[in-house]
Amino acid sequence: MSALTFARALLQAYRTAPQRTAVYLLRTGETDLAISYERLVHGATGVAALLRAHSVQPDQVVVIILQHGEPLVQAFWGAVLHGAIPSILPPLTEKLLPERYRKDLAALIRVTQPAAIVTYGAFADEVRVAIAAAASDARCLVLDEPLFAAPDEDALGGLRRDPGDIVLLQHSSGTTGLQKGVALSHRAVFNQLGAYAPTLGLDTSDVIVSWLPLYHDMGLIAAFVMPILRRVPLVLMSPFDWVRAPARLMHAITRYHGTLCWLPNFAYTFCATRIRDRDLEGVDLSSLKAVINCSEPIYQSSHEAFVRRFEPYGFRREMLSASYAMAENTFAVTQTRIGQPPAFNPKGGVGIAGQVSSGHPLPNVSLRVLDEQRRDLPEGQIGEIAIKSDCMLSEYYHRPDATAQAFHEGYYLTGDLGYVLNGEVFVSGRKKDLIIVGGKNIYPQDLEQLASEVPGVHPGRVAAFGVFNEALGTEDVVVVAESDLEASAREALAEAVRAHLTRNSDVAVRTVKIVPPRWLIKTSSGKVARSANREKFLRELES
Repeated sequence: MSALTFARALLQAYRTAPQRTAVYLLRTGETDLAISYERLVHGATGVAALLRAHSVQPDQVVVIILQHGEPLVQAFWGAVLHGAIPSILPPLTEKLLPERYRKDLAALIRVTQPAAIVTYGAFADEVRVAIAAAASDARCLVLDEPLFAAPDEDALGGLRRDPGDIVLLQHSSGTTGLQKGVALSHRAVFNQLGAYAPTLGLDTSDVIVSWLPLYHDMGLIAAFVMPILRRVPLVLMSPFDWVRAPARLMHAITRYHGTLCWLPNFAYTFCATRIRDRDLEGVDLSSLKAVINCSEPIYQSSHEAFVRRFEPYGFRREMLSASYAMAENTFAVTQTRIGQPPAFNPKGGVGIAGQVSSGHPLPNVSLRVLDEQRRDLPEGQIGEIAIKSDCMLSEYYHRPDATAQAFHEGYYLTGDLGYVLNGEVFVSGRKKDLIIVGGKNIYPQDLEQLASEVPGVHPGRVAAFGVFNEALGTEDVVVVAESDLEASAREALAEAVRAHLTRNSDVAVRTVKIVPPRWLIKTSSGKVARSANREKFLRELES
């Protein structure tokens, strides 16, 4: 439907409002940097020239591994202006072993086949090792400082891209291992923005404030692509700065009169419990239109804690909002009505008591709830959510097998379990035992494999699952592993398992329980039954 492309929309903003601020970049220990559309386009043009100089062709993938800062912003839009396909990946953190990260990066390079990886100087050697391990001819390009150049439209391959062409890849936020690259077209993204922006009542008087990482769909689409292409000012801070000092988000909202902010459910509880009174001096949240809960199951207890904590600072209950989203649909699938607190399920019966509605489907989204035989279920019954829209992925990039398996009768099978009440969607969990912590997808089998690597643990006799922590507003990760060791040695083994998991994934495991042989429950086919073992663990905990 839309004839727009990213490059044309960005350059139109540059031509008509060059001095309008696109992004206010918040930086620790430095003054905030206001990036106008002129500065943004000139910086992106500099990166496009860098890609062109290294023979990167339009329609080739450019992987971006950069820390928070102006080069990250420039690199994404520079790839767009060049006509390449940007894909932002998380940088290495202290929680991951470089060897594990390098192995996973090499696997991704083999499948995605990028022409270049843009990174920062201190990480360039790691990237080169991963490129060599993948036997790839990808270029490693270092971008530590901004590059600026005036745009020459004849040289910008992005202006010759078509709406149906792939514009970006979003890689899912898994634990370890190869993640599927969600390929989105220009048309799909603009169709999403065309449906979602009016649902939010979004216009150029709004101000979006975000700490969300750009390698996650919520951060990339809702709090980066959408504001820049819709000419809505964006206030962008580092996720690491937010974790260290969450009150900075409240001060940014105050300083810039923020109107919209997206948060995963755990962040409501985190802000309510971690921010001290003395850190809120001068905070005024009355400019907010909505704080939108998204990316993991939503709980009323988290909303109530947030309201109680921030009401004295101008936050009002009607500012609560919720959305159900996924990269495969570009972003939003549903959205609650702005200005009205979301409905919630107070008693359970179906779903989980205290679970909050994610709202109605967007006008361009068709949603079904299916049983195990993929038959439609009536309202009020839990099943797998399936969706169809005009803003869906083109494919899992270079993964035709995964793409074919993901659809049924034209509907994308989300793997999420949920139900519909009064036309509103409630998301209650993941079909395949997925654990969600802080908006991050954690695959139990990854943790089970890692735990099995520890000497003393029976390989294959491990169960990982999530247990909801109401105080934190997200799930705790529990790992139960069998061992022949005596009871006196189990505590040390538990610590060894925890240390191995921490070093080899970016998951914080709350509980590691070492149990004797034959403790774990298995299915008739010999597989570890995660849900049954979760119930056994909880029973023993209560006894």
